Parts: sequence; C-alpha cells; structure tokens
Amino acid sequence: MTTRRMKLTTKPYQLLTTLSLLALATPLMAQTLISDTDDTLFTKNYHAEIRRTSMGVPHIKAANWADLGYGYGYAQAEDNLCTMADGFLTYRGERSQYLGPNALPVAGTTLETARNIDSDFFHKHLITNDVLNAMVAAQPQDLRDMIQGFAAGYNRYLRHLKLSSNTAHSACRNADWVLPIRSSDVYRRMYAANLAGGYSNFVNSIASALPPDATSKTLSTLTYQSAQTRAPELQVGGKKGVGSNMIAYGSASTNSGSPLLFGNPHWYWRGVDRFYQAQLTIPGQINVSGASSLGVPVILIGFNDNVAWSHTVSTARRFGIYELSLANNDSTSYMRDGKKVRMTPSAIAVTVKSADGRLAVVKRTLYRSEYGPMMNLGLLNPALAWNTTTAFAIRDINASNFRSFRNWLRWNQAKSMEEFIRIQKEEVATPWVNTTAIARNSSKAWYADMGAVPNVTAAQTASCTTAIGQMMAAYLPRVPFFDGAKSACDWKTDVDSVQRGALGPSKLPSLLRNDYVANMNDSYWSTNPKALLTGFPAILGTTGTESLSMRTRLGHTMAQGRLDGTDGYVGNKAGTEVVEQMVLNSRVLTAELFKAQVLPMICGSTTLTISSDPETGESFPAKLVNVSAACTALSSWDNTGNPGVRGPHIWDEFWRRVSLLSEAQLYKVQFNPADPIHTPRDISPVAASNLQQAFGAAILRIQASGFAMSATRGETLFVTRNQHKIGLFGGCDNVGYFTVACSDNRLDQGGYSMDGNPNGNSYMQVVSFPNGNVEAHSFLTFSLSDDPASIRSRNYTERYASKNWLKLPFTESEIHNDSGYRSSYISEW
Repeated sequence: MTTRRMKLTTKPYQLLTTLSLLALATPLMAQTLISDTDDTLFTKNYHAEIRRTSMGVPHIKAANWADLGYGYGYAQAEDNLCTMADGFLTYRGERSQYLGPNALPVAGTTLETARNIDSDFFHKHLITNDVLNAMVAAQPQDLRDMIQGFAAGYNRYLRHLKLSSNTAHSACRNADWVLPIRSSDVYRRMYAANLAGGYSNFVNSIASALPPDATSKTLSTLTYQSAQTRAPELQVGGKKGVGSNMIAYGSASTNSGSPLLFGNPHWYWRGVDRFYQAQLTIPGQINVSGASSLGVPVILIGFNDNVAWSHTVSTARRFGIYELSLANNDSTSYMRDGKKVRMTPSAIAVTVKSADGRLAVVKRTLYRSEYGPMMNLGLLNPALAWNTTTAFAIRDINASNFRSFRNWLRWNQAKSMEEFIRIQKEEVATPWVNTTAIARNSSKAWYADMGAVPNVTAAQTASCTTAIGQMMAAYLPRVPFFDGAKSACDWKTDVDSVQRGALGPSKLPSLLRNDYVANMNDSYWSTNPKALLTGFPAILGTTGTESLSMRTRLGHTMAQGRLDGTDGYVGNKAGTEVVEQMVLNSRVLTAELFKAQVLPMICGSTTLTISSDPETGESFPAKLVNVSAACTALSSWDNTGNPGVRGPHIWDEFWRRVSLLSEAQLYKVQFNPADPIHTPRDISPVAASNLQQAFGAAILRIQASGFAMSATRGETLFVTRNQHKIGLFGGCDNVGYFTVACSDNRLDQGGYSMDGNPNGNSYMQVVSFPNGNVEAHSFLTFSLSDDPASIRSRNYTERYASKNWLKLPFTESEIHNDSGYRSSYISEW
C-alpha cells in the first residue's frame, strides 16, 4: 500500500509562466466563456484523493462536487491525455488549425468520418454559444461544479506532465494541440455525445450544405435514380454499427435471492468515445462505480449501493428530415403554410494550417431552418442536392435535450428501483439507448426504451411523407421524412411530453419482470419473448415484421436456457459465476444451427469451382479450390470462438458471405413472429450453389492470409500491446456471436487485429446485491490507458484474455484492502 501527496503550493498561473503563458492562453481566450465563473485556470481551490486498486481502477474521493470532478478529470487525463486532447480539439472545431484540413481522424467515434475541415465546420455550426448556455442552464449546480472541477483536474495533470521528466504520453505531450481546457470544452464534449443518434451521422452533409449557385440544376433536370442512392452508415442505430448486450434477472431467477444484472456495451476500443472505469465518492452524497466516455464526468453505466443499470443502442429513430419548398428566386427562404420564411445564416471561419505551416482562414456560410440545420442530401443521391426549388433540413430531437447528463447524475445517486424509474419518467432523457436496471430490495428487473424520441403519428407519416421521402424509406427506415411546407407536419407535443416534439413516457415501452428482461439491439418488441411488447409508435422499432439478429436469438436462448436448466451448467438459476461463464463462452449460433446442415452441401467433393467472391463482388476466371483441409477443420470444430479452438475463422469467412443472401434464398422456414427465437431456420437445398461459392471464396481468402485452416482463434483474433499479440475470443455478431470482438481488418491483411478501429466487448459488469452487500465483477477489455508506456494500457486486456473477471472493491474497507491499493492526493490553491 502506498500513499503519495501531490500538492500545488503556487497559483496555477505561476506554473503556466514556465510553459509560456502567452502560448497556452491565446487559444483559450478565443473560446466561449459560458459565464463569468467559467475560469478553471485561476479561480478555485481543489483537493481530491485518487485511490487506485487492481488494474489501476481509480476510486475518486472528495468532499464536494467540484473536488470530485477535479479528481476524475485528473485521473482520466493521467491515463488518456492524447485521446482526450484530440477529442476536445474536435469539439472546438480546431482540428484544421493544428492538424491540417484534409486529414482524417485516426480513431473511429460516433461521428461520421470526415476531413478535419468538414468536422470543424460541423462543430462550429452546431455547438454555438446559445447551445452551450442552454445546456449550462439545464444542469443542477452540483453537476456544474463537477464539470468545472473536471476541467481543472485535466489542466492540473497537463501542468504536472509538462513540468515532469517522465516519458508518459510521449506521442502528444509536446504537441501544440494539447491545450488546457475550460468547462465549456467539457460541455461541448457532453453535448456532442447526445447527437450520436442523429446529427453525428451526417457530419459531411451538414458541413457541406451550401445554397446553389447560378449553374445548379433543379429536380426537374436531375432525375432521382434509386441505383445512385447511398444509405447512410448509422454508427448508432444502424444495422452494422456499434451495439451491446444486457440481461437483467429478477430475484426469483437467481440463486442468491438478489436480482442480477449483466451489462456489456459493444463499443469503441479506441478514440474519445471509448469507456473509462472509475468509482466516484462524496461521503453521504454519492458513491457510484462504473464507466463513462472519456471527457464525461458522470458515470453512464454502472452501480451504486442500491441500483445497477446498463444500456444498449436503441432502434428508435432520433432524427427526421424535412423537405423544404423554396421561395421563388430565393434559395435561402422556404414556404411554410403559404408564408415565406428566411433561413438563418451562420458565417463561420475556420483556421487552417497549410502544408508549409502557415495559417489561413476558410469561410463558409451555413444555414439553419426552424427545424434544424440544412443538409446536403446530394451526398446520398445527386438528385437530392440543394437546388433552386428544393432543400432539406434535419432535426435531431437530442439537439434540444439538455437533460441527459442530469438524468445520469440522478441515477448515480438513486436509492431504489422506484426512484430510478421515477427519474427516467420525469426526465425522459437518455439520448439513444435502451435501459435495464435492478435494485436492492426489488424482486423485479426493469427494461425501458424511455428517452428522447420524435413524436410523429401514424396519420402524419401517411399524410406528411413526401414523394422523395417514400423513395428514401428503404435507405432511411422509420425516419420521418416530412413536408416542411405544412405546420401540420410538425412533430407533436403531448400533455406528458418533457420537451417540444418528443414522445411522453406514456407512449414509450417499458417492462418489469420477475424472470428476466434483455436487449441485444433489436427493438423493444423482443425484450422478453414470453411477453412481446406491442402498441407503441412505429418510430421506436419493428414489432414482428422482421427477423431478430442472430445475437439477439442467442442472447435469449442463453438467458432462458439458464432458467430452463438446458444450457449445460449446473442448476437452473442465474448466479454470478455461471453468468460470467456463459457470456464469455463464445458460442456461434449460426454454427450450432446450420453447420451440420451445410457441410454435406459444401463438402460433398474435394474440390469446388469458384468464379467470384460474394463479399467483394469480384469476378475472376474459374478456379479449382480444394476444400479438404477446411472441411476437416470445420467437422472437428466445436462451434465456439474460444482462444485455443481451431477453425472458427473458416466459419467466419464462410458465414459472412452466406449472410449476404436473402432469408428467402437461404432458409426453408421463414421468420414467424409467433416463434421469433427459432425462425427463420433450416437451410434450403436450393441455396447449395450459393453456399459452395461462399465456401470456396472463404477458402481463397484464408489461403491468401497465410493462416492455416487449423489456426486457433487466438492466432487469428488478437490485439497488440507493446509489440506483443494477445490472443482473444469471440467474433462478430453478424456471424452469430454473443461474445463480440469484431475487427475491422481483413484476415488476409494481417488477421483479425483489434488494433485498428474495432468494436466489441468493452466495459463489462455483473452486479448483484446479495445479503445486503454489493457484489460486482468487471472488465475493461481494452484497459484503462491509451499510453503504450503505461502498464494500464495492457493489464486489464491480459486479464480479459484469460477470462479472469475482476471482483471490484466498492466499500472503503474493500478498497483499502485491495492488493493493488495505492493513494494519491492532488490539490491546488
């Protein structure tokens, strides 16, 4: 056990003179001052204790909210300075000034990938002074203090690093873009997180939305052609974006008499949106443990003494598009109920660093309608570009949802299930996620998709959807695409709506169950197959009209199989040990269901003739492919993706290509909403030729990769830390894995490396309240730190790779008695 004190005995500005105060202060002075008290550099005394336990998990203890934020900001920066600084640069709209206009971000986030110049215009256009002031006004004083302290703690670490001789954060510590921050930077970061289900998916469309010049063509000249349409890549809420798993059991289903929660976001392993794990404590006021995104000062998924909760990305749409009929000879005005309405211009200047290092200014005038910012839909289809007759605006319900972090802070302090539910119904604030929760002294498990959702009626969808909206429906399913010329097409506000244009809690789905509730990113409909939810607005998700994902089907099979005693584990109750095993067992549902059916179709002879790759669309002269080794490996494979198992990469490559077939082509028994967990099923014999082409193409890919057909999962799926490969388990959900580790790297380009921009298991928790205690086990799969020189960049990952859950210390005695305990005091005045 070690204790060290780090105390500043001089004013912070005295230290800054050593670093050249002018150089650091100049960019700060250009930032928005939210209020006269937004001065995190000079005006506040702070003191916090940071206790670190096994894996380096920080437990912040402080006497007040500002000090708590101070300790948390310091801890996050100590572990992730480079990533956080890069994020703050993004949200200020200053990437071009320091990194040049054309560079792309190095890590994936909830933002659509965009050049720095477009990212800068997007953020300057959307995160205005008015937005920041509205957000501040909506927060309780405790959260305001916490945010100000968080910024001060970040700056405190930055000053410490600049004056130290250690080698921490060598990748960025001397970079000119690593700057002190103000609380306004934290508000920007928090506001941007709200937009992940809406505006953030259209960075390029919003940043490039410019009115037409004299040479522009009208819609009568450019004809809409469906083949030219590109569907937007919705990272949050899309078919191929990030997702999550969560299962909550009621106490009647567990072996401890306590309800039990498993939560597991499949989230980013790199970048500012990745999770950071911590415990935050002010004695008598808050004691919460869990994870938040970098730059966010409150716990977003976690538990306290009385409640535990988790989230998954919801299928509910959080945005809509309005088609505007432009006024005659005025492309920046539109008609509404027969009256001309002028758009609001915003003249934006972005400082740009050229290749020779000189700075220049690039200007654009972007526009807003009463619905929201204008967007360039020409990026989705050339016929939909802003022209002289028609333009498009986008409205994100979360653009005016300033309640979300207030909601989370209230949950951080909730004392019962009743209070937790009451908060959710009062705030209706979660921006784009489902929620499950359990609580001490409550026998039931809670599910709700109860957050900010546009309030559009079936009648409006029928009467307000434009002809273009109907054509785009296949590419933007359930997104309201309405006529902006009619006020009758405005989103509705009900008696219980918490904000204008949003559904009230009475129209949002929820469920309390004694057995279990679960969500794996399909709609609320399948929360529990024994109690399918229906009767809610269509914008929330489908209800029995399309099949569930293989991951959802496997999740429910596992959850119900535990209660039926059919999963191969002892007994028929959910306990911590069994749940921890089953959620990491790396089962592959498609292999369990279909491998025995397809092997005779694809392994009936030793060779197959292949002339194309269904995945890439590539055609080539016919090739004779020997399938013997692949068939032998698949035949002996145990249908899991565990580290030492041989052959799962063959199934990955095969099924990824098979999944491109329609369900009508692939299955004999089609989806049946009366049996959603077991349909569609049975491979159709008529699919045999397609299966053979998929299998042959998969073998060619593996042969090109250099991996043997008998390679183990840990050889093909891995993450690198300090030039050492750590073998992993699981796979991608579209192959049928519940245990997700999904690489963005092709097998023939170095293997399924998790070093790029993957998504997968991230912050994982299993929480219960047995015998009056708090029992929690966790992983942070990618580890706490982004600094390769830190042990905290790899130790948690190594532990995860061995499936060795960490029992989290939560009480004061558990923290002090932890084998990895050490304490630091930081302060300044």
